[in-house]
Order: sequence, then C-alpha cells, then structure tokens
Amino acid sequence: MPTTAPAFSDATASDSALRRFLHGLPGVDAVGLEARAASLGTRSIKTTAKAYAIDLAISMIDLTTLEGADTPGKVRALAAKAVNPDPTDRTTPRTAAVCVYPDMAATAAAALAGSGVKVASVATAFPAGRAALDVKLADVRDAVAAGADEIDMVIDRGAFLSGHYLKVYEEILAVKAECARADGTDARLKVIFETGELSTYDNIRRASWLGMLAGADFIKTSTGKVATNATPANTLLMLEAVRDFREQTGVQIGVKPAGGIRTSKDAIKFLVLVNETAGEDWLDNHWFRFGASSLLNDLLMQRQKLATGRYSGPDYVTVD
Repeated sequence: MPTTAPAFSDATASDSALRRFLHGLPGVDAVGLEARAASLGTRSIKTTAKAYAIDLAISMIDLTTLEGADTPGKVRALAAKAVNPDPTDRTTPRTAAVCVYPDMAATAAAALAGSGVKVASVATAFPAGRAALDVKLADVRDAVAAGADEIDMVIDRGAFLSGHYLKVYEEILAVKAECARADGTDARLKVIFETGELSTYDNIRRASWLGMLAGADFIKTSTGKVATNATPANTLLMLEAVRDFREQTGVQIGVKPAGGIRTSKDAIKFLVLVNETAGEDWLDNHWFRFGASSLLNDLLMQRQKLATGRYSGPDYVTVD
C-alpha cells in the first residue's frame, strides 16, 4: 500500500519488514530524554516574549469537550468561546479548533461556519478503539460527512503491543482514505497513540514512525482519558521524530500533546520544547496543537494580568 514516504516503501512491504524497521530505530536514552525535557522546562520567558507565547498558545488550542453529558447547547457555547475567547478584548486570538464526538460534529460545524476555527472530531471508537474496522471507518465517514475538518483517531494499542504493526499501519491507511472528500478538502488526520499505555519510550518512538509512515498529518500523545497523558518527555520524543522524519523525507508532520496541560506555565514549557527541538517551522497552529479544555481559561487570566497588571481570577472568564 502507498505511504507518504516513498523512501520507506520497503519498510512497509510486509509485517516482518515493518517490524525490522521499527525495532531497528535507535533506542531511547530515557535518562537523557527526561533530563533534556526538564532542562528546557526551566527556561525563563519574560514580558514581551511571554505575551507572544500566550497568544500563540491560545491560537494552538483544540478546545475540547468529550463527555457523555455533552449537549448541542454546550457545544455551541464552546464554539462561541473558541471564536471569541475573551469578550472584553477582541484582540484575543481564536483557538485552532473545537474537538467533539462525531454526533456533535454537525452542531459544531454550524456554530463555527465562516469563523476559521476548525471542527475536530474524535473517531474510531474513541477512546479505547475497541471495535471492528468497519465500525471505526463508519465512525470516520459520519464525522467527515457532518463537517469535521480534522479527525483524531486512536490506534489499536492491543495490536501494537502484540507486535502486529502492519495491522495498525493498514488501519491508519484505511482511516486516512475515509478522510478524503470529493472536492479535495480532505480532513486532516491526527493519530493518537495513548502514550500512557505504550509503557516505554522505545514504543512511543516506534508508534511515532509507524503513524508517520502511514500518512498521519499529526501525531498525538493521548486521549486525555487515562492516568498518564502528555508529558514534556514524551512530547519531546515525538518532536524529535517529526524533525527526523522531515529531514529524511521532506514531509512535515504536526504534533499534538493532549491531556494534563492546564496552565500557561505548562503551555509555555511545551512551546520551548517545540522551538528548541523541531524548530520555528512548528510554531504555528497548522503544525502544533494543545488538546485541552481548561488550559484556555488560565491563558486568558494570564493575558489579562499582563494587560492590566491585575490578576482577575477565574470568575472573570467564562466557564466551559
């Protein structure tokens, strides 16, 4: 089957070839990885640079609601907040997207029409991914037909951890095909690894390359539904992967850490990781996103403090 990286076509020719390629990737120095992530997290960002970083982070948020109690009214309210995060300051950037379940994609698309804010929809039996392939593909088709601009799929972690890499690869290819539209406005595909379930950094590196070989537009850490989600170390590792992939193929892939990023301080640490690892080309919401629900409120409060010199508190921003 075709891949976005012809230079690696031999690596995906068979299950054994793919296994050899993935297990032939350099092993991850866990101590070195965590030490570098911690070191970059100590960088001090001041005044003008901090204001720039806060606005950039706001523009990179996939404002998310993925709860069983989601209603059309809640989705419309979230969409309004994505378009106009701070009604007291119209210079506040819009978020990148609103992320919802497939049955709410049409509601989000109607609410966001003409705004420039994207509709992202989770799919493929999110968050566990435990469904037959035809069910997963139907999930994707429904979301794309409802107006989703982006699809966040979960990989079959059971297959991956069992070493059935070609099965995972072919499933990503099949989902990618369902993201196509006749008018050429294909939905972009984010592939979620659920890094907290992959157990090792070596597995995260392998999953990153597997997703990129299969045509992911983004690689994403997690669903936000498990105990361990995005961390500086696992995001750093994925940033190294997209950097190295572009160097070898010319193809640029985005990265989306999701889950557990709640404060402006956290977000800025991740932006430093991006700049120092992948480079400035990724400092744009086309290539880097935050999967978050509560992060926006803290960014807005910090933005207001920089503008006014006063910390307004959570009552001065809308509740998601």
